[in-house]
Amino acid sequence: MERDSDYNGLLNKTIQAFLKETLWVMYRNPSMVKTVLQAIRFQKKAARKREEYQKQGLQVPPYMIISITNQCNLRCQGCYARAQHRPVEREMGHDQLRSVIAEAKDLGISFVFLAGGEPLIRPDILDITNALPEVIFPLFTNGLLITDETIARLREQKNVIPIISLEGYETETDGRRGSGVYSHLRGTFEKLRISGIFFGLSFTVSRTNFDTVTNEIFIHQLMASGCRLFFFVEYVPVKEGTADRVIMDEQRSALAGILDSFRLRFPALFISFPADEEAFGGCLSAGRGFIHISAEGDLEPCPFAPYSDSNLKDLSLKEALQSELLSRIRQNHAELTETSGGCALWEKRDWVESFLKTI
Repeated sequence: MERDSDYNGLLNKTIQAFLKETLWVMYRNPSMVKTVLQAIRFQKKAARKREEYQKQGLQVPPYMIISITNQCNLRCQGCYARAQHRPVEREMGHDQLRSVIAEAKDLGISFVFLAGGEPLIRPDILDITNALPEVIFPLFTNGLLITDETIARLREQKNVIPIISLEGYETETDGRRGSGVYSHLRGTFEKLRISGIFFGLSFTVSRTNFDTVTNEIFIHQLMASGCRLFFFVEYVPVKEGTADRVIMDEQRSALAGILDSFRLRFPALFISFPADEEAFGGCLSAGRGFIHISAEGDLEPCPFAPYSDSNLKDLSLKEALQSELLSRIRQNHAELTETSGGCALWEKRDWVESFLKTI
């Protein structure tokens, strides 16, 4: 096990601080306040569980990302999920998916990020989340499958937070995601706002849209549409010929200061990935802070590193977390701090893959 584990305590404190900040942002929404208070209580219990497992030699992260399907109704340019060409026919069924997520909760995982593909292609996921009200489920979606029926279900499940992908204004969004997407999403924002649903937006920050998504006027407009949570995710060039989308060093340096300014001045939450990992000594993958479960059930270090030596069709999540691959990555974590920025695992993918050859 990694000797430098002080970041675990810092992670727990950061989660509590984030939830308390969410309370401040949501003070005008009593139903969300109740949900956040419940999450704060669960997080304290979950943190104690993780600490107990750590004493036993098992690293349980507070965050889990699970790609519940590889299918998607869009063909976005530079999409990392599509570039990996994962098979659809081997995806986990409903019962197995429910079992994995329920076990994650029992182990002390506090946040389960639902991803894809497009997760709402599997509307049964809302049956699973409905049974686990203590867990916070950020649901990363392109937003096109958020129907009136979906909104009605989200009103009853405050622990599920739709995070809708946006590239900027109409030119940037439709240019990457397809004609008419921006206009459709603006209508969806309004429906979510009227319904009192807490939702967020996720920007894939690239060299070309950086000035737009970090513009104060742009953020003000989106907050007026009801959004109170913003994810800034640096573009990772998983497809050949797209490296020119990666943000420049000066943009990466500027981003931290811009978001710090937003946090001080706006009643909203701002999260940056992977930049926010720096406070914890760099990359939090491989179970240091999070793990990724593929739609096929493979336990992986990160969505951008599709390597695995454990599958949840054969093992429990607890057993899979004892993965030799994840352990070796954590033991050699210093290798992931020597990058030029962006996703450390993607830059060191040959190094990660080399471990599989000796396991």
